[in-house]
Amino acid sequence: MFTGIIEETGVIKNIARGRHSAVLDIYADKVMKGTRLGDSIAVNGVCLTVTSMGSGHFTVDVMPETMDRTSLGKLSSGSSVNLERAMMAGGRFGGHMVSGHVDACCKVVSLEKDDNAVLMKVAVPEEISRFIALKGSVAIDGISLTVMSVGKGTFTVSLIPHTRKSTTLESVRQGNYVNIEVDMLARYVDRLLSSGCCTDTDAACSSGATSDSGQDRKKQGLSLEFLKENGF
Repeated sequence: MFTGIIEETGVIKNIARGRHSAVLDIYADKVMKGTRLGDSIAVNGVCLTVTSMGSGHFTVDVMPETMDRTSLGKLSSGSSVNLERAMMAGGRFGGHMVSGHVDACCKVVSLEKDDNAVLMKVAVPEEISRFIALKGSVAIDGISLTVMSVGKGTFTVSLIPHTRKSTTLESVRQGNYVNIEVDMLARYVDRLLSSGCCTDTDAACSSGATSDSGQDRKKQGLSLEFLKENGF
């Protein structure tokens, strides 16, 4: 699990490309401290496993599925990448819950200066746009950001100077592609609302016995009305 607070930007030392896969060798400093073989590090928001380590660098394997679904396939030697070690239990939670499982590689539609901030608009496919909400959280290349506005097939975030200078977003331009991970809580809520759920006790459900109201609720699934009625 990650938080979307980038620890440092690393640099791609070398890319060994397979037919549909790759091995990334990455220069890094801060994330090397305390890291062991088999640990997880998010690279531009993608959870990857450390397979080897050297002085000031580490390697990760990127499988074909990851190459197809993320922007990692567009990297080259010398590219900068956002790095974050997996969060330790008891650590400070500065961003939001980020799994490192990218939902889509999306195009930056526009970048607009707004005083000390930069407004970044990103186009997203319909299947994930439903999970992006105004003032909700989203991870862009592994960076935890707050959604400023939502449009039809797009959303916008506001980037402060510190975020731009401390991450790869400083070099992102219109037309570039970025990795998007939606808030996992939105996925669970959507799943609950769209599927049936048993509202009786586990014992009653397992025995097949339900009350009339239970039967109605099973047919309806979990609804906004039900949540409101029960104090949510």
